[in-house]
Amino acid sequence: MWRRPAPPLPLLMVLGAFAHVPAAQDFLAAEGPARIVIKAARLIDGRSKTPLAHPVIVIENDRIVQVGPGLSIPTGARVIDLGNATLLPGLIDCHDHLTDNPEDSGYKSLGVSLPRETLYGATNAGRTLLAGFTTVRNVGAGGFSDVALRDAINEGDLAGPRLLVSGPALGMTGGHCDNNLLPYSFHHKDEGVADGPWAVREKVREVVKYGADLIKVCASGGVLSKGDQPGTTQYTTDELKAIVEEAHRLGRKVAAHAHGTQAIKDAIASGVDSIEHASLIDDEGIRLAKEHGTYLVMDIYNDDFILREGARVGMLPESLEKERALGQKQRDNFAKAVRAGARMAFGTDGGVYPHGQNARQFSCMVKYGMTPMEAIQAATVGAAELLGWADRVGSVEPGRYADIIAVSRDPLVDVRALESVEFVMKGGQVVKNELQ
Repeated sequence: MWRRPAPPLPLLMVLGAFAHVPAAQDFLAAEGPARIVIKAARLIDGRSKTPLAHPVIVIENDRIVQVGPGLSIPTGARVIDLGNATLLPGLIDCHDHLTDNPEDSGYKSLGVSLPRETLYGATNAGRTLLAGFTTVRNVGAGGFSDVALRDAINEGDLAGPRLLVSGPALGMTGGHCDNNLLPYSFHHKDEGVADGPWAVREKVREVVKYGADLIKVCASGGVLSKGDQPGTTQYTTDELKAIVEEAHRLGRKVAAHAHGTQAIKDAIASGVDSIEHASLIDDEGIRLAKEHGTYLVMDIYNDDFILREGARVGMLPESLEKERALGQKQRDNFAKAVRAGARMAFGTDGGVYPHGQNARQFSCMVKYGMTPMEAIQAATVGAAELLGWADRVGSVEPGRYADIIAVSRDPLVDVRALESVEFVMKGGQVVKNELQ
């Protein structure tokens, strides 16, 4: 969902507003002991195919230093014994819009200012962290509001996941990443719009200049945008190649919004790092993704919310019609991609549905062909590899951040257990514990 850009608010005013968000006071943990030990019945570490029984995890400051059964407890360590719970790495959502609110869909989005959007992000970051998602890739936000959100979290002004952010998404004039809600008389283009190979290079440089960790580009039409179709191509291959070349030259990965069959193939051939949505991918597209090592990030849960609640929250009738035509096809193609062994990373399009419900996608992934372990690994080590952060997050092993969650029920028996995460630790700090 894309917002009307507004005049920027001074950063100090925005951060001052964050200081008054009650959620920040509730979530931020006090400085804890330098050494913590976590014990539980089992550990799904993100990498192994089978859980480790009776794990002991030794944490120093914000990092994991030892993992194994029967380890000795260091002198003076704080012990957190979670009993019969299952431990997992903090979950990762590779496709989120923390500064979006589904209640402001369609024309209602025109009334959302940039400061309001940024404050949505502050609240939604807390909700997402409490749901067990300790890392998020935010792919598209107006006015670099996601950059401000990332920096506020990193500086301890409020609680939220570790963030990789794109700033404004790049798109062609009149495309999915433009704002097509205002009539001609406004002469308005969204801030990420650029046309032509050199103009898109300049736009890549601009968003990197203002703090983007990655580049989000719209290669096809979309569902929730006005006046385009998900199956159509938008950027040309020359433009896509220019974007990817410039982004990679600057050390940034590229996430391509692409529903349409040809747009998916064009984006993969141009060298993007991930295809978002991939709704109409065909056998050749799956083959190309495997050949190029391109990740597929397929948001197969939110169809439920769109069709059930979309009219109520203001989604355009044409958007609902597009979703009716597309949703089941996307799920069927997800199943084909799983069977073919394509690289998959967990991403939900949070902001289309209410934040904090990210884990509802796990049961959809299992319904359409993944085992519970495969779905979990898509949201842990697989997602971390896509982000380029496999040395930091996505697994419970020495050297990684102490981002750890726990659930009282075994998610390998019922993956819906992940919809009710009861323990959350980020960087060695406990932000939620309902198990003791």
